[in-house]
Amino acid sequence: MTTAQADTGRTVTTNIPARLDRLPWSRWHWTIVIGLGTVWILDGLEVTVVGNIASRLSEPGSGLSISSGQVTGIAAALYVAGACVGALFWGRLTDKWGRKKLFMITLAVYLAATALTSVAFESWWFFAFRFLTGFGIGGEYAAINSAIDELIPAQYRGRVDLMINGSFWLGAVGGSLLSIVALNTDIFAKDVGWRLTFALGAVLAFVILLVRRHVPESPRWLLIHGRDEEAERIVTSIEQRVEAERGSALPAPEGEISIHQRRSVTFVEIARTVFSDYRRRSVLGFSLFIGQAFLYNAITFGFGAILTKFFDVPTGDTGYYFAVIAIGNFCGPLLLGKLFDTVGRRVMISSTYLLSGLLLFGTAWLFDQGSLSAGTLTACWCAVLFFASAGASSAYLTVSEVFPMETRAMSIAFFYALGTAAGGISGPLLFADLTNTGKVGDTVLAFQIGAGLMCAAGLVAAFLAVRAERRSLEDIAKPLTAT
Repeated sequence: MTTAQADTGRTVTTNIPARLDRLPWSRWHWTIVIGLGTVWILDGLEVTVVGNIASRLSEPGSGLSISSGQVTGIAAALYVAGACVGALFWGRLTDKWGRKKLFMITLAVYLAATALTSVAFESWWFFAFRFLTGFGIGGEYAAINSAIDELIPAQYRGRVDLMINGSFWLGAVGGSLLSIVALNTDIFAKDVGWRLTFALGAVLAFVILLVRRHVPESPRWLLIHGRDEEAERIVTSIEQRVEAERGSALPAPEGEISIHQRRSVTFVEIARTVFSDYRRRSVLGFSLFIGQAFLYNAITFGFGAILTKFFDVPTGDTGYYFAVIAIGNFCGPLLLGKLFDTVGRRVMISSTYLLSGLLLFGTAWLFDQGSLSAGTLTACWCAVLFFASAGASSAYLTVSEVFPMETRAMSIAFFYALGTAAGGISGPLLFADLTNTGKVGDTVLAFQIGAGLMCAAGLVAAFLAVRAERRSLEDIAKPLTAT
């Protein structure tokens, strides 16, 4: 690494990004995946548990004076609002203060908020800490995706990012099964079981917090912010650990980059970069997030109502069906993830979006014909969401790798907030009326809207998706500070 003095800062020429990208997969990388990626399991656990315990919270003796509609309506909306606000608030600070500082702070916020939810004694308390729980989780998405992409080698970045984002559904499976146990009054009292589910989330968050202490700051972020000596020490330490594990020396890195160091980037620069310099990529990100948000709401928002209204599935049994489709959701990114690094981003993103949309159109037709049972409808949903989950996870991957380093966390935060707001606000407003009428035609229309938007996003990806597979982040989007 060489350094030259400049009037407004230092210009550093370094091969640190190339050194990180040429690393083979190692135990150290698994530490990153476990320390940073497991928070998505917590998010899935949170969302699913709240939906499944809504009926219990509204019962006399639950310890809260609250209705089921308030839990799935007000509390859910506040969680979504908190996630949107948190993503934007923490996203800006992640770019400014660093990845590690923020992924420790946001997890601590989540831990405290979910622990306090478990001891809620009034509805206002429950609502307030649902907002703060979302506030922490929203910040996690920006901080974690930034850190993962900047620490994982280029040849593995796609599959790792998809697998981590898809792990949300492991949490959903856990939440479904946990709620079945927690709501069993033969095991726990009415005012105890639901509290234990939130307390468990806090305990898991604390364990993850302990693991995260060993995850370093992103060397790429350190380079840009004038801490190149610290970045050098971190990368050297990683290389030494990997070489000791392999028992041989690493190959020489290829390529250098010159960075003009600076402390921060203004909002004007961020806006110009995202909406002017990279306009086509912004259209891509917008399309991917809106498409997946509406498809998921078309299926999952009225999931329980559809099963109970049309197939007479008991309310207490819907959790089993949800666990099945959640497994299908997780298997998509897990089994298809490698193809995003080998076949390529454009082919895989467009095909997963288009396939899921077309399969949902087919499901809508079968549903309209009366050809489905609760089991076969769930099987159709599994097939749709197998591809949709991989596509949705690739949306997060896309916006985290196609914008410059200095705007990465804020870009993730913006598109995450956009998709979450569309899915959590517009989606329920649209699909609640359609899926709750009990009319086959209305539910078919809900499926068709989600499928149509997913197919439209797939077509956008076919033309605009960036061929980012196995390329360094600096090659995909040149840093604003690069000379």
